[in-house]
Formats: sequence, C-alpha cells, structure tokens
Amino acid sequence: MAGHRSGIQLTPEEQVEIFGSTAFSEACAAKAEERWGDTDVWKQSQQRAGALTKQDWQQLKAEGDTLLVDLADAKRDGVEPGSDGANALASRHRDSIERFYDCTPQMHGALAEMYLADQRFMRYYADVEPGLARFVHDIIVASYPT
Repeated sequence: MAGHRSGIQLTPEEQVEIFGSTAFSEACAAKAEERWGDTDVWKQSQQRAGALTKQDWQQLKAEGDTLLVDLADAKRDGVEPGSDGANALASRHRDSIERFYDCTPQMHGALAEMYLADQRFMRYYADVEPGLARFVHDIIVASYPT
C-alpha cells in the first residue's frame, strides 16, 4: 500500500526482492506526502515512479548501488570536493534524482543539507561508509559555483 501511495507500482514481495526490504514504508510515504504532496515536484515524482516497471526498479537499484560504492571509494581515496572527479560524482547523483523529478542546482543543494540534518540519511550513508553523508553534501555544494 505504501509503495502505491508513493507512486511505486511494486508489490511488497517485489520490494523485498529488489531492495531487501519493503523500502517504501507507510510512515515515510505519509510524511513525504504531507510535506510535499501539494508541489509540482511531488506530482512529477509520482508520475515518473508510477511509470517504472520492475525491470526499471532493478536497474535503478543497481545504478544506485554502484553510485554509492563509487562515492565511498572517492571519499576513502581523498577526492576533493570541487575537483573534476567529485563534480562528476555530484552530477551522477543529481542524474539519479532526476529519474524522479527535475532537480535544479538549488534543490540539489537543499537535498545535500537534508543529508546532514536528517538522521535517516546520515544512517543510510554511514552504513556504506562513515562520514559519507558529509562527503556527499560537500561534493554537491562544491559542484555549484557561487
């Protein structure tokens, strides 16, 4: 139900198969809809997510996993925010978001701030690599000239 509420057309069983859990909890879906449900971005994300097939989700999951590994490797390798390599990773990160909605540089920066302010995002990234949320934040922010 939560998946369908958030535009995801996967059964709970398919969510477990692809993501390892029912990735789209009712509580998260309700909170997101409450916060952004009246925005054009929300409507766009619902439309795009609703059009994705199981195969699309599998591909998105694989691409997301690869991006996470590449981000963690870059952090461990000391890639500097603002460098060509960091900017390429920030661009890939933004591209992954744009599968769901158009993401302006300002929105991308706001998401980066949320990665540090929301413990769920901090844990998500820390489970991959300690300090990764800060690194992702920093490369996103540095990728947009002021």
